[in-house]
Amino acid sequence: MTDSTSRRVTANLSLTLDGRYNGPGGPGDFSAFAPYVTSEVARDHMTSIWEGATTALLGRINAEGFLGYWPSVAEDDAADPRDRGYAKWLVNTEKVVFSTTLAEAPWERARVVNAPAADVVAELKATGEGDILVNSSASLIKPLLAADLLDRLYLMIFPEIAGGGQRLFDDGLPASTWTLAHQRTGGLGEMAMVYDRVR
Repeated sequence: MTDSTSRRVTANLSLTLDGRYNGPGGPGDFSAFAPYVTSEVARDHMTSIWEGATTALLGRINAEGFLGYWPSVAEDDAADPRDRGYAKWLVNTEKVVFSTTLAEAPWERARVVNAPAADVVAELKATGEGDILVNSSASLIKPLLAADLLDRLYLMIFPEIAGGGQRLFDDGLPASTWTLAHQRTGGLGEMAMVYDRVR
């Protein structure tokens, strides 16, 4: 039986053609992504990701990286309005940061949890309203895919083959079917795609 008040769990991530979410240089290697992340399609896609979300789930590394960048964008009148909108949402929304090492939350309106992502998502789905967005954190997306708890995937596909780096879709995931809810292609060949889980 499906609970009608159950919240939708969404996730966003950018990938290369060979399915990598970072390059061969490690977790901070986004050189293959740089030409595309500020395109019109990428910025519009980012807006669609957060508009319905009221909770953001972040891994520690992303939380600390985002903290060093986005709050200043929220205050920057010269920034692209879409970037400012996302930044303001990220600063002001409820954030759950997954970490085994942090003692306290690095942001306001954030709490740190040291628990399996699937357990935390099950708890969040039972309370509140609005989408629960797993915000560019593959360390959380992977276990939620494995537990079949994601309802929507927002993917940016960049026309680059990284040739190394970490993949999102590991072998051993449960089989699942998805339907394409939205697709848009940019002038550089980047593609914004939204897939909904068929249940």
